[in-house]
Amino acid sequence: MKAETFIALDHLADTPRVQVNDIMSVKETAAHLVDGLDGRARAFVQVQTGCGHRCTFCIIPYGRGNSRSVAAGEVVDQVKRLVATGHYEIVLTGVDLTSWGADLPNQPKLGNLVARILKLVPDLKQLRLSSIDAIEIDEPLFDLLAHEPRIAPHMHLSFQSGDDMILKRMKRRHSRADAINLCNRLRAARPDMAFGADLIAGFPTETDAMFANTLASVDECGIDYLHVFPYSPRPQTPAAKMPQVARDVVKARAARLREKGAERLGLRLDRHVGQTVMALVESGNRARLSDFSPVRIDGPAPEPGRPALFRLVSRTATDLIGHAL
Repeated sequence: MKAETFIALDHLADTPRVQVNDIMSVKETAAHLVDGLDGRARAFVQVQTGCGHRCTFCIIPYGRGNSRSVAAGEVVDQVKRLVATGHYEIVLTGVDLTSWGADLPNQPKLGNLVARILKLVPDLKQLRLSSIDAIEIDEPLFDLLAHEPRIAPHMHLSFQSGDDMILKRMKRRHSRADAINLCNRLRAARPDMAFGADLIAGFPTETDAMFANTLASVDECGIDYLHVFPYSPRPQTPAAKMPQVARDVVKARAARLREKGAERLGLRLDRHVGQTVMALVESGNRARLSDFSPVRIDGPAPEPGRPALFRLVSRTATDLIGHAL
């Protein structure tokens, strides 16, 4: 039995179908994920879908339409139900999670939703956010991330590049300095915060110097986990019409970023070796620390879906090795 499950709010099950070429006119979220089962470690609650931005490499808006949010009250009700059925951790997800609320009355921010969940669901042990856009982190959300112990100290950030010219050509809304500043501010407020990031290797027009900026930004931001994507043109996107980087160069840059990611992950894991810590037990002799560091359980595994105390004795290239106490 897996320790994770996805949850969709089912209030829109009767939403009428529309033609694909009319997706931009859809104003409602669609229910397409299955409900959860009792006793699992974490549940993913989709609170938003679609995207109102137009990054030059991305086709998501044309497949899923503009951003649509689920009302806060419905999200809270779903979280309450999941916590009541035994879920220890709730993960809020969305295609563009930090745009949650922009289409709702009074345009609430994601920070408002998170604060409401934490207030109205006091039995929720741990709340985690999926991939977020750094430039859209509002101050109430920043304060919660920095100071609320029930929010997991782990942020996965949609950076895509660490070079300002490439970011402009991607039509991203943050700069290199914005990314570095955010990570430094969060880490100063919460030293245990871990960061993941999405990065694209070999975006059109990327020079060696531009790639070097991206590579250096991994260290400057203190990224612990990397999701690396070799650039691949999507039909009808503006980036597909730009001068392309040779495929062998794209692959080589992606490989170099993955090497850097492995190096950074090793540093993160090294920090934990020798510690005695709580971790959320998953299935298959696996567990996760609150900062999302993976633990391979050596010996008998405690009950899945609950936190347990571990002594972390060593690590591999990708996992901590822990003994349950």
